[in-house]
Amino acid sequence: MTTGSATLPAATRRSILLLSFATFASMAVQRICDAMLPELSRTFSVSLTQAAQVVSVFAVVYGLAQLVYGPLGDRFGKFGIVTFATLACSIGSVVAVLATSLDMLLLARVMVAMGAAAVIPLAMAWVGDTVAYELRQETLARIGLGTTLGLVSGLLVGGVVTDALGWRWAFVLTTVLFAGVGTLLWLDWRRQLAVAPAAVKPAGPRTPYLRQVGSILSGRWSRWVLIVIFIEGIAGFGVLAIWASHLHAVHSLSLTLSGAVVALFGLGGMGYMALARHLVRRFGERGLALLGGAVAGAGAMVLGLTPWWQLALPASLLSGFGFFGLHNTLQTNATQMAPAARGTAMSMFAAILFLGQSIGVLLAAGLSARIGSTAVVALGGAVLIVLGAVFAHGIGRRDDLQAAP
Repeated sequence: MTTGSATLPAATRRSILLLSFATFASMAVQRICDAMLPELSRTFSVSLTQAAQVVSVFAVVYGLAQLVYGPLGDRFGKFGIVTFATLACSIGSVVAVLATSLDMLLLARVMVAMGAAAVIPLAMAWVGDTVAYELRQETLARIGLGTTLGLVSGLLVGGVVTDALGWRWAFVLTTVLFAGVGTLLWLDWRRQLAVAPAAVKPAGPRTPYLRQVGSILSGRWSRWVLIVIFIEGIAGFGVLAIWASHLHAVHSLSLTLSGAVVALFGLGGMGYMALARHLVRRFGERGLALLGGAVAGAGAMVLGLTPWWQLALPASLLSGFGFFGLHNTLQTNATQMAPAARGTAMSMFAAILFLGQSIGVLLAAGLSARIGSTAVVALGGAVLIVLGAVFAHGIGRRDDLQAAP
């Protein structure tokens, strides 16, 4: 089912557009509760820490569920799993709308997390199965555009809707979003079944899951990619979590303005996704890894070290642009770690990124208390610069690493 022509067929482009809608919804629902925590605390008469469980519990379930969906996608078909997981998220969102207690809302968030976890890694794996390698990075960028837009939208919409209409209406929106996107995915999945049922419903490998994992980890290139994504999770997404606190503490910006500056990181990522096709063809994988790491790291270092908060605006934007250039290159290479078990491989990729991010948040917070947030943000930027150079070097040796036992 791999497309090897210079352009993708219209039907494949439509499927990719629908998958980008699904990744948008999956990422938006992750972040939609962030801004509503004070309101949830008041509504249910609980502390802010207790209310924050709607974020932390979601994150834990989302991370653990990654490892389940990979084998399911390889066995039963990735597009179909994404379709039913998206529809399941709408059911969880309905439960959230009707929640009468924090415990009920937590149950709803667990339900949504279990569905949302399938969407992004299996969407990328489906692209790996369907799109020829020379077109894969720009195609993954289209999926990534939905993910990045969802990140920004979730942060903004959660706060705006909660202030204007109340927190339940935010979940009404996610219900409609998941139901609508899930229905469109189901119709497209049925079309794929009618056209090429064998390609849409693979028999899947009978290899036991642990043996698949061992096979992926035994490859030197696979290990290289997974180590790099783990470090990127720590130095990139992990340290990013303290950017707003750093700007608030060092430059005395309001939390609203600090959050808006950090949101520019996501907008920078959207800018990369929009230009990815041209950038991939201009710089290639090695060039994008090197350039992306350098721009992401330099932007982070400027944001951390500048005495003028105004410079944090372009620094955040450029850092996001560069970061997603590096990240998109990593995603593309991850799709080739284990072509015979691509769903499992991409789920491992996502889980390890998530683990790195979680560790990064803890490290950044702990180190900030010891050496200050200025040093931590700048150090995270320096690591990204080195990481981009190291991964670019690895791409140059990829053939040798893939051939090595």
